[in-house]
Amino acid sequence: MSSRRAGAPRGVFLGLATLDVVHFVDALPGANVKITALGQQVAAGGPATSAAITFAAMGGDAVLVTALGVGPVARIVRADIELCGVRVVDVTADHAGDAPVSSITVLAATGERTVVSVDGTATQIESVPDLSTLLDDADVALVDGHHPVLAEAGARAARAGSVPLVLDAGRWREVMRTLLPLADDVICSADFRCPGSTNVESSAGAIAGYGVRTTVVTRGPDPVLWWQGDHAGSVTPAVVPVVDTSGAGDAFHGAYCYLLPDAGLDITGRISGASHVASIKCSSAGMRTWLAHLAEGLFRQP
Repeated sequence: MSSRRAGAPRGVFLGLATLDVVHFVDALPGANVKITALGQQVAAGGPATSAAITFAAMGGDAVLVTALGVGPVARIVRADIELCGVRVVDVTADHAGDAPVSSITVLAATGERTVVSVDGTATQIESVPDLSTLLDDADVALVDGHHPVLAEAGARAARAGSVPLVLDAGRWREVMRTLLPLADDVICSADFRCPGSTNVESSAGAIAGYGVRTTVVTRGPDPVLWWQGDHAGSVTPAVVPVVDTSGAGDAFHGAYCYLLPDAGLDITGRISGASHVASIKCSSAGMRTWLAHLAEGLFRQP
């Protein structure tokens, strides 16, 4: 029996959870150089995790299915995710291993970030439990592809349950060959390329060839591009002072998922709303401080 709030969309997010250690610096250090950071933050991260946290902050009921393990890092990650109002389902709860750590450096002057992480390779998943019950009353599901076995199981369960599936396509992974035919909406970074494609447009055409309903390509401050059947267009994000771009794409994905069940919004409305949320993330430093703006209701379009 679901405990969802009345009227709140329910989203299931399947993918990576990490411990993100973020340092803000004036300049990137060279080899064999030590510098003092301007500040630091530590919080749970990862594409599916950050999308789920955004979804929950906007008022949705979010469930994260991931591979944490049983080590000390995993305990910290779980506690932070649950503090953000997201239910955690760990498919490795009875196995050894620990959650991965991502080292993120943010340039204070531009908000640009660099990331070093072992991603999903830190915890191997050989099988997952039946996900159909978890998805049976979901309004939307998202997979990020970082744990291929989990991603494929989640995608197939979503398709079997007629749950709209959003695929976070940050970069090409071999599991995409399985996930693309199961996805309804694919949100790509500007760097994503299907094999054999040479630019954004040809890659979007290749994605459509898998039977995908909607393809969206985010390009930082540049217009977001979209394709839907025979229609295509773009949405220009708002211009904001950029403080920290880390996690902005994940915020876009979480907001897009939150808005997807709203029958009153078309593709441009969903993209405009998601871009607005991503711009709030970019204009605030760190992993969590920006969520206060969402809690105040500022995620709504002016």
